[in-house]
Amino acid sequence: MFTHVVVGTNDITAAKLFYDAVLGTLGIKAGVVKDNSDGRVIYMQDGQFFVVTRPIDGEAATFGNGMTIGFRAQSAAAVDDFYHTAMRLGAVSETVPNQRNNGMADIYVAHVRDLTGNKLCVACTL
Repeated sequence: MFTHVVVGTNDITAAKLFYDAVLGTLGIKAGVVKDNSDGRVIYMQDGQFFVVTRPIDGEAATFGNGMTIGFRAQSAAAVDDFYHTAMRLGAVSETVPNQRNNGMADIYVAHVRDLTGNKLCVACTL
């Protein structure tokens, strides 16, 4: 359904370190810096892109109120690893890893806020 998701950052170096580590827990390879002057890091998997960038309008990056970006994990252990890696790197916890039913399936899920405040979800189907 989606081709890409983009989030803003005010510190591309810190964001790359954060996302390389947390996305690495899901088997997503380290991001490629498209162009240092653009301050953009691109992660690709299965033809889909997740991009972390400085806003092109030159203004400060802010998070989207009501927005959540969900990443698929292959196991509950991967959800735990993502969550604990994010916490170690300075993320803020929104929900600790837990099991719940989302109305369609039983899932194991956690939510964090990245270094800019973007809300991330990581989940697997049980």
